[in-house]
Amino acid sequence: MKSESPLPPSDFEVEAAAMRLLARTELSVQLLRKKLRNKGFDTDLIDQVLDDLQQRNLLSDERFAEQYFDMRTRKGYGPLRIAAELREKGIDDSLANAVMEQPSSFWRELMDEVLQKKFGTGIGEDYNAVAKQGRFLEYRGFPVSLIRDRLFS
Repeated sequence: MKSESPLPPSDFEVEAAAMRLLARTELSVQLLRKKLRNKGFDTDLIDQVLDDLQQRNLLSDERFAEQYFDMRTRKGYGPLRIAAELREKGIDDSLANAVMEQPSSFWRELMDEVLQKKFGTGIGEDYNAVAKQGRFLEYRGFPVSLIRDRLFS
């Protein structure tokens, strides 16, 4: 008895796999491409399916970036960190900047909420406490200029 070699996957199978992944969460084009490659699908076939999904508005980097921005700001992350994460996920700088365009008061209020949640009311009493708060806010992705204004004014 001869063993038959499996047929190569069709664009329908690639699309079905892509739709299963998109049903769970919004993904960028780059992330979805990577996940489909990891499943062993052909690169040319993946590109065809991704182009089709984008034309049908089932896959959108803009929608992904907006959703990701909302999620990360709700968790208390600042603009520098979010922008870096969006770049890692395949979002180009112009789209990331457009999605993240917020008045500086938005970022100040978010930074105050994050500071309040982590450290309670008030700025640290001594240099070490203020430095610790500053490092924490920097890690969270807030610009040094905003941190300085908040902690040293």
